[in-house]
Amino acid sequence: MPTANTSLGDRELDVMAVLWEIGSGTVTEVRERLSDAIAYTTVLTILRNLEVKRFVTREEEGRAHRYYPRVQQKTAQRNALSRLVSELFNGSPHALLAHLVDHHGVSPEELQQLAKQITQGKTAKADEKLRPRGDVK
Repeated sequence: MPTANTSLGDRELDVMAVLWEIGSGTVTEVRERLSDAIAYTTVLTILRNLEVKRFVTREEEGRAHRYYPRVQQKTAQRNALSRLVSELFNGSPHALLAHLVDHHGVSPEELQQLAKQITQGKTAKADEKLRPRGDVK
């Protein structure tokens, strides 16, 4: 698996987004689904870099290779967000949320929904801690 310090560049993230969407792809298949026109050799280089970083794996398919994501999108989101909070918001999720509210048009309704999710999440975690885990001797 990628190390905590390994991050995705913009183009790498674009390629990973395609792989997460379609499940796997050859260079040609990935290239066709990218929003920007990128040369075949550039997409190939990006996929090879992602393989070195251990974000993707590949299998031979005739004369081509089929690339598969090794990292789930949720895992990449969690890692990227942790890094963002740590490096740009001094480790403060509160500062990130305040920034989103101040600069990205988070509505009061969205904040209420978020507060409800937070409360439900805390309740679910508390319930999970109280739930017995098999036979304990």
